[in-house]
Amino acid sequence: MKVAVLGAGAIGAYVGAALHRAGVEVHLVARGPHLEKIRESGVRVVSPRGDFEARPHATDDPAEVGPVDHVFLGLKANRYAEAGPMVKPLLHDDTTIIAAQNGIPWWYFHGIESRYRDYRINSVDPGGAVSAALPVDRAIGCVVYAATEIASPGVIKHLEGTRFSIGEPTGEISSRCTEFSQAMIAGGLKCPVEPDLRKDIWLKLMGNIAFNPISALTRATMAGICRHLDTREVVIQMMRETLDVAARLGSHPEISIERRLAGAERAGEHKTSTLQDLEKGKPMELDVILRAVVELADLTGAEAPTLRVVAALADLLNTKL
Repeated sequence: MKVAVLGAGAIGAYVGAALHRAGVEVHLVARGPHLEKIRESGVRVVSPRGDFEARPHATDDPAEVGPVDHVFLGLKANRYAEAGPMVKPLLHDDTTIIAAQNGIPWWYFHGIESRYRDYRINSVDPGGAVSAALPVDRAIGCVVYAATEIASPGVIKHLEGTRFSIGEPTGEISSRCTEFSQAMIAGGLKCPVEPDLRKDIWLKLMGNIAFNPISALTRATMAGICRHLDTREVVIQMMRETLDVAARLGSHPEISIERRLAGAERAGEHKTSTLQDLEKGKPMELDVILRAVVELADLTGAEAPTLRVVAALADLLNTKL
């Protein structure tokens, strides 16, 4: 099996190193000092589960890699529309694109038995630009439950979690999913193939949709947001409204809001990825996390007043970056 990791940052390099450890032919596509260090001495993973090193091939030019069996996307979703030229050299007839993204994916309504089948979510796939760059028939969904960060160029600090749930948009347990799952497991990660990955998407989104924009607007950590009683109530209301939209689309995540809050509190003084992007002056990845759910609320007739207010405030902040 041959895998290219496009966007070999904190998550991408961690997955690539694990796959390489399993004996997979891995090619990391990265840039800057991070790429230079990987070329020089490989990827070093520092983890409470045990440190390890891997020396996969690394490049900034996908054409140097050529066609692969699986492309693992470690890019932020707000870069997907421009990814076409980078992805194209990596494709053969059966290449899959495994997108490790937060929020609502561009393929969400592909292959689904629903009145909304093949509906294009404009906030996620504006003008069909993402679908053109990343064809939906190649897509395998991926929900990431691992937390990593780049401690220094070439060094990945694994904080917690090893689960990468994957699944076909159609719900099929396909051979291409099974193949990738087995390689991930051999590399020491958890990678269940889910028949209904949309439940996992909404489950993770319950936290992201509230904590990510609120953390950016307030500069607060996850624990700090939970400790503040009024802000905690805003989070609860945003989660309720998100579950309402999910239910209108036929998805019912099996977790309580209190349990989801407890998980966030356990994260402690953790800065969300959105807050980290804000502090670096980078555009925030909120279209797929928040704006998409507001669009789906419009589609399904949900009121979602709290989501709409927070989306408006976060969007104004994003325009200043």
